[in-house]
Amino acid sequence: MGLLTADDLRLSDFDYDLPADRIAQEPAPVRDAARLLALDPRDGACRHGHVSDLPELLAAGDVVVANDTRVFPARLRGRREPSGGVVECLLLGRLDEDRWEALVHPGRKLRPGAEARFEGGGRRLHLTVLERHFHGRRTIRLTVPDGQDVDRAVDAIGEVPIPPYLRRPVHGGDGERYQTVFAARVGSAAAPTAGLHLTARTLGELAERGVGLARIELQIGLATFRPITTEQIADHEMYSEWIDVPGPTVERMMETRRSGGRVVAVGTTVVRALETACRNGRPAPYRGSTSLYITPGYRFEAVDVLLTNFHMPGSSLLVLVAAFVGESWRSVYETARSRGYRFLSFGDAMLLERAPTPVGSR
Repeated sequence: MGLLTADDLRLSDFDYDLPADRIAQEPAPVRDAARLLALDPRDGACRHGHVSDLPELLAAGDVVVANDTRVFPARLRGRREPSGGVVECLLLGRLDEDRWEALVHPGRKLRPGAEARFEGGGRRLHLTVLERHFHGRRTIRLTVPDGQDVDRAVDAIGEVPIPPYLRRPVHGGDGERYQTVFAARVGSAAAPTAGLHLTARTLGELAERGVGLARIELQIGLATFRPITTEQIADHEMYSEWIDVPGPTVERMMETRRSGGRVVAVGTTVVRALETACRNGRPAPYRGSTSLYITPGYRFEAVDVLLTNFHMPGSSLLVLVAAFVGESWRSVYETARSRGYRFLSFGDAMLLERAPTPVGSR
């Protein structure tokens, strides 16, 4: 995209044809058996293999950084009180002991003061809508009877929040396959899907080849998966999400750079976290919120290589990919589509090396 920035770009610039049969409905039988398209930065050619080939594509001295967030059963299905109408609630994140940010349906009927109940697994939850916000968001209060634990009630009643474009009901395998093998800290309403491809075997082979592993946490909420609806890309508002880029990860990144290695981000959430923590070309530990919105013209300071899935047309994730590799994203996506790659959360992956920052970019 040369010297173009978000001010020059429209939503239609990030559209492409995504046939329904290219949207993966189930994950690959084995995580690292997913296909991998690697873009060669030297000649722009696409190399085809599998995620299990990743150790051969990275070099000793590189460091892989993964998001170790864990998805909680954030989707609640229940009944409105006192009418008994069907209610669905997607918990986006906890605000304090009993207040949460959430999406609710049907939104028009669930105004401040509205109440609902959810039951299952011998537990009960009571919801009260406190505030109404833009884009369907609500501030809600969740309470339980008799002083029971809210988190245990959510765990008992809630469902794994698989994406809405999976045109099937939740099944037993989703609870395990919609978590990464290194998931640790509960807090996300969606999975960091690039990390779903990695296995203990692949991580072990990377370590044997001298490729390091470091971790960050970004608690995935509405900011990551909310579609862009504004005509001008620059007008999109990125909501905040909580991140933790710890000291050991920062030290590993600095050591990697000193030795001439590359920082490899597993997913767009890692890119946003590391770039947030990198100030003036130097990373620093960071705990707090980020609303970083990466668009073409952005000057990357932290990340050199990106392992990611194939993203939805017109999404902020696709805009980030375009910022990372420039206009070549189009040929990569067209190649993937023509070669039968599977798209979105349970689909295949691509390995991209950052395009040189254009002179005059910001």
